[in-house]
Amino acid sequence: MLNMAEGLARIGALAASPVTATLGEAFAAAGFELALVGGPVRDALIGRTTHDLDYTTDARPDDILRIVKPIASATWDVGREFGTIGAKIRDAGSGRAEQVEITTYRADSYDGVTRKPTVEFGDTLEQDLVRRDFTVNAMALRIPGPTLVDPTGGVEDLVAGVLRTPSDPQVSFGDDPLRMLRAARFSAQLGFTVAPETLEAMARLRDTLRIVSAERIQGELVKLLQADDPVRGIRLLVETGLAGEFLPEVPALQLEVDEHHHHKDVYEHSLTVLRQAIELERTRHPGTEPDVPLRLAALLHDIGKPATRRLEPGGGVSFHHHDAKGARLARKRLNALRFDAATITSVTQLIEQHLRFFGYSEGAWTDSAVRRYVRDAGGELERLHILTRADVTTRNRRKAAILRAAYDDIERRIAELAAQEELDAMRPELDGNRIQEILGLRPGPEVGAAYRFLLDLRLDEGIVGPEVAEQRLREWWAARG
Repeated sequence: MLNMAEGLARIGALAASPVTATLGEAFAAAGFELALVGGPVRDALIGRTTHDLDYTTDARPDDILRIVKPIASATWDVGREFGTIGAKIRDAGSGRAEQVEITTYRADSYDGVTRKPTVEFGDTLEQDLVRRDFTVNAMALRIPGPTLVDPTGGVEDLVAGVLRTPSDPQVSFGDDPLRMLRAARFSAQLGFTVAPETLEAMARLRDTLRIVSAERIQGELVKLLQADDPVRGIRLLVETGLAGEFLPEVPALQLEVDEHHHHKDVYEHSLTVLRQAIELERTRHPGTEPDVPLRLAALLHDIGKPATRRLEPGGGVSFHHHDAKGARLARKRLNALRFDAATITSVTQLIEQHLRFFGYSEGAWTDSAVRRYVRDAGGELERLHILTRADVTTRNRRKAAILRAAYDDIERRIAELAAQEELDAMRPELDGNRIQEILGLRPGPEVGAAYRFLLDLRLDEGIVGPEVAEQRLREWWAARG
């Protein structure tokens, strides 16, 4: 519940901060208005930590630069054509510089076909606020003063925990369809409910998302996944049909279940896995940044199931090779969303390997099998640990306990083998140059085959020593004729 007295005290402190006060005095001295706007005001009112400071002004970009240069350690164009200037403003008290963005009042118009607006600078703060995405982000704090400016009822919606567009949602989402994804993200971040008329417009206008670039959609998806609990936002995207426009594999997890063939609800299971992976991520790595590749893999790990589902005699359902199919589907989708190569590689590898562990609980692996598990996981081993543990969603307590104990055991064995054999290196005891010397070879396929033989020896038997490795290599080579 929003405590207005405490909230106003916090925004008062924000207005009195050295950087904000310095900027306010500089703009007032130059004869221009300045206001702290959007997220920082909202977050201060509800007691969330504020990271970025955004300001708006009636000054044009050239005037902004002229005003801030004497008090800034650096300035840059964030987007001069859109009226935004970035700066690092010195805090005289601490000596630190704080990064800010200052934007000229805007009154853009859109053609409804492309995302590129006709940039028009506005003349009033109120006009600028009305064109913003949601009422809770359409509040400003005039500096100096300070004076809270709230022309669209943002404070009331903060109190009610509601996301609502400042103008008709059809107009607002028509201006920028990405705002529909922002509704899902803010719903997850703030725990707010989307107003009925805004929700209805999201469902009705979902196909307009097609004019938005893949890069911008990807950016919103990443921000949503970085939320403490992104499941609320994902449900909203699926229920409105928006997910079907850019991530159709997720709503496709809602498989029909008939009275004869029963299986786990794959969609609900995937959301549970995502939530459990986030909990494990925080437990095992407290204080670190949200792990987006891990969270993507948790959400998408079973997307191969719809294409591989088979109804078996006797009422069973199978999903043979859904791990491999899911990895291929994930690679295609993440490429379409313009994710970077490292993220795509991590996610697809995790999906492809997420079932590898489950045979372990049925019978202990040999040391060789454990080494291969580590080798195949490579740099994704820790994420694979988390994903595999999170993938246990059974309500059968005995089965869940068995699986937890089995994974505790495999992690213990990995740690022991690593300590004994420097498992992380996982390479043969003879390198390529030594192989060439021993066998009298030049670089080529034969050296690669010999290297793989020695790697298998390393995996199967652990460290045997250079002399034994050389002897076994010569025997292998002689046997090849």
